[in-house]
Amino acid sequence: MRNAALVLGIIAGLVGMLVGFFSWGYTEVIARYDEVGQVFGQVENVELVRAGALLAPMLAIAGGAMARARALWGGILLLVSAAGMYAAFNFNVFTMFPISFAALGGILAIAAGKPDEPKAHF
Repeated sequence: MRNAALVLGIIAGLVGMLVGFFSWGYTEVIARYDEVGQVFGQVENVELVRAGALLAPMLAIAGGAMARARALWGGILLLVSAAGMYAAFNFNVFTMFPISFAALGGILAIAAGKPDEPKAHF
């Protein structure tokens, strides 16, 4: 389960980075060109979108990387990442995989109560 959490977390972080790049870029474009925002729509909370674009993928990659050695901490980071992506970007066709992968990776990491190593995390 730890290996699955590792892979899911890294995939969620990489796909989340793509979503984050485009989201941050869109907020820059609508800040510079009002016409684009009027045609395609404004962003209600630019700071939340930018924070989610930066932090959520980073937490997913870090949580996935930690899942083998520290499953509880890695799982918590993955769940926080999924919640951050959901809060910043909502659930849509572009975010369904990074949110789902991060959430599933977090659940799997936390559920890994009996690790391969002699130390358990609870």
